[in-house]
Amino acid sequence: MPVTELNHYFVRANDLERTRRFYCDVLGLQVMPRPDFPFPGYWLGTGDKIQVHMGPHGIAHSELYYLGTTVASATDNSGVVDHIAFLATDPDGFAARLADHGVAARKRYFPEFRLLQMFVEDPDGLTIELNFHGIATQPDWAADGENYAEMPRADR
Repeated sequence: MPVTELNHYFVRANDLERTRRFYCDVLGLQVMPRPDFPFPGYWLGTGDKIQVHMGPHGIAHSELYYLGTTVASATDNSGVVDHIAFLATDPDGFAARLADHGVAARKRYFPEFRLLQMFVEDPDGLTIELNFHGIATQPDWAADGENYAEMPRADR
């Protein structure tokens, strides 16, 4: 049986409430119902799909709850994960929301695929990629961004 889709990812948050605010206020996710786990945290998602789980760093018994990180794990970057990507809509609205929250975005446009991307960092240093499909031309507010068609090619 093949894997069919990404179900969720887990963020071990240095400051649980700050990280929740980022995902809700900046990215627009919503707090979803969560079982009564023996540790604090949130499930966040959109529509009826949970996409992000989070729990706090520095709690007792974390070795029982967190299977991919340890107490000694770095909590200021994403380890071996380079980034997590979401499909998104309304790039103009997102650009305005990011600006309102003072969140810097690295912008990239891939004209061949009509794809606009924005890369932002969450409060714990994890890079979040926002993909906007069907964008025929690069928006004026993204003119300072990168264009994949103009990037140097890596040797294969």
